[in-house]
Amino acid sequence: MTIRIDGDRLLGDLYALRKIGEYKTGVHRPTYSPEDVQSRHWLVARMSDAGLEPEIDGIGNVIGRARGAGRKLLLGSHLETQPHAGWLDGALGVIYGLEAARALGGGIDVAAWADEEGHFGSFIGSRSFCGLLPEAEIDTCHSREGTPLRDALAHAGFAGRPRATIDPARYLGYLEAHIEQGAELEDTGKRIGIVTAIVGSHRFRIVFQGVQNHAGTTRMAIRKDAGVALVRLASAIYDRFPQVAGPRTVWTTGRIGLDPGAPSIVPGSAEMLFQFRDTDPSVLAKLDRELDSLVAEANSGPCKVTIVERGQSTPQAMDPGFQDALERAAQKHAASLHVRMPSGAGHDAQILAERTKSAMLFVPSIGGISHHYAENTKDDDIVLGCRVFAEAAADLLAQ
Repeated sequence: MTIRIDGDRLLGDLYALRKIGEYKTGVHRPTYSPEDVQSRHWLVARMSDAGLEPEIDGIGNVIGRARGAGRKLLLGSHLETQPHAGWLDGALGVIYGLEAARALGGGIDVAAWADEEGHFGSFIGSRSFCGLLPEAEIDTCHSREGTPLRDALAHAGFAGRPRATIDPARYLGYLEAHIEQGAELEDTGKRIGIVTAIVGSHRFRIVFQGVQNHAGTTRMAIRKDAGVALVRLASAIYDRFPQVAGPRTVWTTGRIGLDPGAPSIVPGSAEMLFQFRDTDPSVLAKLDRELDSLVAEANSGPCKVTIVERGQSTPQAMDPGFQDALERAAQKHAASLHVRMPSGAGHDAQILAERTKSAMLFVPSIGGISHHYAENTKDDDIVLGCRVFAEAAADLLAQ
């Protein structure tokens, strides 16, 4: 039996959600902002209309539970966005879950996790649901602007509510859909990506301490220029990492700062924010060792270099049986236009995978653009992806 979704209803919900926090062709809906809170209450109403029993818990997760006995399949993603970013990143997976729940008529719980985008912390909504977010950590979390998480929850109206936690006996597993956020599907002419694994990332702050002095009177031979030390290390990383990297390893120097940052002053200190990602734990370990070695070598120069780990996530393989269900559904609806592929971005599915079987489906991103208001996906690809997603959900429930 073919599962039938309503493509017009699916797109209508996505377009309506796009209006909440609309910014140019995208959306600005940071976690716990008025727009984000509005979107969560909007979803509660849509879940009720779909026959689910919705709640917003004490961390801001929206969970719509199916009525009736029997084990359920959990579908979801997130509603908040990066600043001035795209309209589909996260929202697509939530609305896919909602449409699948309508199409299947039972057996589906739908979730919108709080703060997947990391405005206040790392996957705090899905980690909370999985029992991986202690109260003490909530006390220390704050936004990039310095707002404590506790204050944001109170302002949003979520403080004092209980935090929902997973009941493993309730769930067969978890499925998440997402735009690819890259160009592999588009470049290869594929329309469905079946995620094999989600990368782990290691993130660092590297600080260089030199001597601030006059740019015109300090001889080159005696300078301790923190900016030069930073550039040399960054260059050494790009020279040496390819020797230990895997075929899909990526690394990024995302921010560089010089202090005091004036044209006539030799920088006394400098810092860089650096990260690398891979799906293979052994490759990540090699990169850790190589970075430590490079920092030690840099410390033999005129400037002192210190490295502080800012966090890391663990790579997660997706469940093989769930991947097979997605592939069967893709074969039915998209013929040969599907491929198995890793995810270079982090997702809530890697957190849920620590508690239940999990898998992910990708649809193409036009031009590979994401985390920007130009992010987009063709309507036909959105509808096709939901057909595959709902079909796979039905397959897993039937098993």
